[in-house]
Amino acid sequence: MRICVRILRDASNGFLPAAGAAIFRWAPPASRFMSTTPSLTPLPLFDPRLVPVRAESSTLPPVPRDRLSAEALRQRFQHPPPWQPEVRQEPRFADRAPAAAAVLVPLVERPGGLTVLLTERTTNLSTHSGQVAFPGGKVDPEDADVTAAALREAREEVDLRPEFTEVIGQLPVYVTGTQFIVTPVVALVRPGFVLHLNPSEVAQAFEVPLAFLMDPAHHRRHRLEWDGHAREWYSMPYIDAAQASVGSGETPRGAPEGVEHFIWGATAGMLRNLYRFLSA
Repeated sequence: MRICVRILRDASNGFLPAAGAAIFRWAPPASRFMSTTPSLTPLPLFDPRLVPVRAESSTLPPVPRDRLSAEALRQRFQHPPPWQPEVRQEPRFADRAPAAAAVLVPLVERPGGLTVLLTERTTNLSTHSGQVAFPGGKVDPEDADVTAAALREAREEVDLRPEFTEVIGQLPVYVTGTQFIVTPVVALVRPGFVLHLNPSEVAQAFEVPLAFLMDPAHHRRHRLEWDGHAREWYSMPYIDAAQASVGSGETPRGAPEGVEHFIWGATAGMLRNLYRFLSA
């Protein structure tokens, strides 16, 4: 039986890496960076939550807990094992020149274990509005390097100050469908920071346990087909009763029924690569 997906909203406005809303070409773990430029295939309007799940990854093991401590991550980035990222380049769906970009992958050192600090973009933005994201964006000419760009963007978006961060490494470059060449910069974050969200860009900030995201039982692969074309991407929906709020470095309790954060696209793809790195 053919499954039809109701088309609802625009996912083709363009995907800045911070938006976390991109579609990628599926490739096996041994995939390598594509040197050729993919042909342009515009995306239709769609709601990613309604696109059928093609496969789940429950047969893969979670990253062992002893690899998810701050010290274990420091050692892993200092002495990386042989491994291959799973998702490196999306099919191109915007006609624009390539642009360097960087995102910060902030791992907050909480008593119960590391968490990943993510943001939800405001709904008034012209692109990828309301979507889950890492802090990040384009590399500016005044940025010394991608690390400086990622730290600057985190400061501008949520006021995460560099003195609370310890950069421990980078993940492989990830190319979005709008030709943003994204470097994920991974950093440990010391508790005690105070967030002040930029209201023009960020609607809210929240934290997700790293252990949850590093368990493939929570990874789902979607497939969208239209007019002879197909796109696939990961999602990692997370329901949480705790959310970070403006003016607080801690995470106060939210509504008892919890809030779903639909993590998908570029953000989920980079998290999937982090899983492959930590599980290698």
